[in-house]
Amino acid sequence: MADSKAALEESAKNVEEEVRRVVEQAKELQDSVASSISKASSDELSLRHRALSLESSIRRLQSLLRSLLSYHLLDPKLVNKLQEELERARCIMVDGDAATYLRGKNQGGFLRMFLGPINVRASRKDVQLKVKEEYNSYRDRTALLFLLFPSILLILRSWIWDGCLPAFPVQLYQAWLLFLYTGLALRENILRENGSDIHPWWIYHHYCAMIMALVSLTWEVKGQPNCAQKQRGVQLFLQWAMMQGVAMLLQNRYQRQRLYTRIALGKAKRMDVVWGETAGVDGQLWLLCPILFILQGFEAYVGLLLLQTAYLGVVSEWQYRHS
Repeated sequence: MADSKAALEESAKNVEEEVRRVVEQAKELQDSVASSISKASSDELSLRHRALSLESSIRRLQSLLRSLLSYHLLDPKLVNKLQEELERARCIMVDGDAATYLRGKNQGGFLRMFLGPINVRASRKDVQLKVKEEYNSYRDRTALLFLLFPSILLILRSWIWDGCLPAFPVQLYQAWLLFLYTGLALRENILRENGSDIHPWWIYHHYCAMIMALVSLTWEVKGQPNCAQKQRGVQLFLQWAMMQGVAMLLQNRYQRQRLYTRIALGKAKRMDVVWGETAGVDGQLWLLCPILFILQGFEAYVGLLLLQTAYLGVVSEWQYRHS
């Protein structure tokens, strides 16, 4: 007890000095970090200026070569060789760490609406590639859920719910669709900010899918009596969603193989991702393309049923009606 008290008395004598020393160390650390950040900012500004200047020189030389070729002032073979070398230089910049200092695409209104006016462009290439890999993983996970979710609903409808779907599980699925398409649109906008080649129309079609999912939340899912007839539209939609899930899984598989090949051949950048239905491999002509055509035909069939419903007024769950 006496030793403990003596130790506390000794600490009481030194505590003021230790606190003062810790405060001084914190100030020194802050000054060192601020100096380091200032030096890094100065170096970054210089590198950015060099990168933009080099990018401008590549564009100027490419334009000059096209002009020289049009006036037949240079041999076409030489022009092609020089253009390939310029393209190689551009790929070195765009596909390397120097891409951080190049001009990015203008941030769209969709990102500003959800995230505000913040910079979503990663400062390092490895971080940009992680964003791309996370996008690919998200597509794989959601494609599997796109197949499983409606399958489970249809199985439960037959085995447990006596052929009549409750409203809540269907609306939960529709809410998940809204979350899915919103997540895809956000990730794709961020990828474009970081140098990906995703075309705007691919992102716009996810905006349309978001609107579709939002409208589907207003469906009135009616039950008994005549549940099978009233829920015919919902059943067809779930069957279509299952086919869409299969198509998405096949697209992700075949298109990614094709993309890896294009990157290895130097025809695509590491930040490029698969999009649309045009980047597949030859094997998909025998498997994926027929599924896509069948899917579109089935979607047209559902659309015709909707038109019939609108004119004849047989089924009412597709649109909420105020009495």
